[in-house]
Amino acid sequence: MAESIQEKAMDFERSRNQLMGVSSQKQQLQVQSSVLNDAVEELEKTKEKKVFKAVGNILVQADALATKKELNEKKESIDLRIKTLQKQEDSLINKLNKLKSEIESAQKGPASAESTVTETEKEEKGKDRK
Repeated sequence: MAESIQEKAMDFERSRNQLMGVSSQKQQLQVQSSVLNDAVEELEKTKEKKVFKAVGNILVQADALATKKELNEKKESIDLRIKTLQKQEDSLINKLNKLKSEIESAQKGPASAESTVTETEKEEKGKDRK
């Protein structure tokens, strides 16, 4: 029984670490999505036909419409990855809640059984003394 609790506790810890990683990834992607959204909004405001975009460590001149399309595609891809990570996050949270309940009930189960035995033993000893 103690091994089962230990296994669940280890699984809980692994899942918690996995949740932190997924949440961190999701947060980074949300920042990227926000930056891309801002860039698209700026491209919509401009009347320029050509814009500069960063490619590695240099800026190159590119068509504004093509750049806007490229940024929108990147944003859609990132938003899809965010949705996938959100589903993973929800699944991990549910798993953690389930494991937490199982661990708590497993810890309460043997303890309450021991206290019941102890109370019964005390009562019997008390009867013996009378």
